[in-house]
Amino acid sequence: MSPTTLPAGPEHGHVTFLGAGPGDPGLLTLRAVEALTNADVLVAGHEVLDVVRVHARSGVAVVNTDTESPSAPVPGTGAPQLTVVDGTSTTAPVPAVRDAAHLVMEAARGGRRVVRAVSGDPGLDAYAAEEMLACARAGVPFEVVPGVAAAVGVPAYAGVPLRDAQGADVRFVDARTASDRCWTEVGVSDGTVVVSTTLDSVGAAAGELVAAGRKPDTPMTVTVAGTTTRQRTWTATLGTIAQTLKQAKVLPSPEGGRPVIAVVGERSAAAQRDQLSWFENKPLFGWKVLVPRTKEQAASLSDQLRSYGAVPHEVPTIAVEPPRTPQQMERAVKGLVTGRYEWIAFTSVNAVKAVREKFEEYGLDARAFAGIKVAAVGEQTANALIAFGVKPDLVPSGEQSAAGLLEDWPPYDPVFDPIDRVFLPRADIATETLVAGLIELGWEVDDVTAYRTVRASPPPAETREAIKGGGFDAVLFTSSSTVRNLVGIAGKPHNVTVIACIGPATAKTAEEHGLRVDVMAPEPSVHKLAEALADFGLRRRAAALEAGDPVTRPSERRPGARRRRTT
Repeated sequence: MSPTTLPAGPEHGHVTFLGAGPGDPGLLTLRAVEALTNADVLVAGHEVLDVVRVHARSGVAVVNTDTESPSAPVPGTGAPQLTVVDGTSTTAPVPAVRDAAHLVMEAARGGRRVVRAVSGDPGLDAYAAEEMLACARAGVPFEVVPGVAAAVGVPAYAGVPLRDAQGADVRFVDARTASDRCWTEVGVSDGTVVVSTTLDSVGAAAGELVAAGRKPDTPMTVTVAGTTTRQRTWTATLGTIAQTLKQAKVLPSPEGGRPVIAVVGERSAAAQRDQLSWFENKPLFGWKVLVPRTKEQAASLSDQLRSYGAVPHEVPTIAVEPPRTPQQMERAVKGLVTGRYEWIAFTSVNAVKAVREKFEEYGLDARAFAGIKVAAVGEQTANALIAFGVKPDLVPSGEQSAAGLLEDWPPYDPVFDPIDRVFLPRADIATETLVAGLIELGWEVDDVTAYRTVRASPPPAETREAIKGGGFDAVLFTSSSTVRNLVGIAGKPHNVTVIACIGPATAKTAEEHGLRVDVMAPEPSVHKLAEALADFGLRRRAAALEAGDPVTRPSERRPGARRRRTT
């Protein structure tokens, strides 16, 4: 969408200065999410936008403050014009902005609810303070929603508590603006010092502390990209940190200007970081995991992967289309209303969606299921039915599959079951396991094609290159069709990528395509598959530590490196 000018409105709006925290979106407060949900205009730098934009409503006006070239001036003012892009667009260009304070004021004067989001906490942001003063002088109402400051949040994620039982003093220093007097004061103290600096200035900050009186053997930790899955922490002393970073090939580096948080002090628990580093020790920390499903299908699976520290990347391998001949589906839906069926069995979320759409086409709703028993093949399908207003009567108590559903399905009993027919809406390529099992239990089955599955369009070139070039650490295959379709639309995953399969049939298909299977789920469940991948990651980390090797991700291994088969 092209940038558009914000329309005029009432004279005064409202501004919320919001702290977005140090990087992890999960650190946003409930109040912050509420403010973002109600915002008309969202003003922030691009890194902060990545954190907060997901909570903004559709159509919110987004202003990026990071661009350097000015946008067109508002006629008669000479000031930059407030231009926006639709918040639902991920590819539209963002407006060029220099004067964020002016833009905030202009948006607020137009009667809009403005959220000005900054990294960390607004109280520690000098620019936010200037913008607050501008609002106060102009009589524009504003509020402040605190956020987790990087100087506090990053050490917590690095496993470095700032105080111990003896209650040591904690001093905070911004090395980029610290005076000689400031260094002297923290140098003579024996408390913990939290230093905000840049990667290429860590050695200079350590030197300042030593010159001010701190011992060279004082423990020091340095964390870059804190609270994100790119986080990395080094432990050394004031006297050795520069050499440690050099040996780690961090410096010299084009990324030397990246902000970091350094913690210095005898009682900062740096020595216990191996035991306290809960975040970086997650089993799949930093792993980029390919999930060959749509975002809707993969929502809970992706959340589970994130809990293990992974970065899920969803790539649809199939697309869902209506059946070529809809008459069969139309007759079956009419049969539901006229009492033709005793049961209806849903084997997928897509089947629920197909029936729901047909209901809406006929002006029906969940009440049409009255008197009909409803079965769902698993938890996700059951949740889709509940969202439709239908509580399933039967969900597998064991294995979440067609076989598991048959284990619990009652046999047909002419005394208790007035009707012997089951409506089974499903995909055109579904297996016959459920149909055969129901017939064996004495039921008649109307096996109806509710939707067709076709191969999805190829993912972007960047994703295809990452798949074939070893840019992904792991890929989860949840069916044989996902193997065939992913290879067909994007190419074969690189040999350093960990291949995880949901079961033997999927593993066999993967091997037929020349892939070595590393992980297999103990039972056919996507969540058990994710657990199995996490266990693999834990064993891999433990083996590296036992051998004295650095812990690396699979994508960081040398091309052609041999991988162990794990089932």
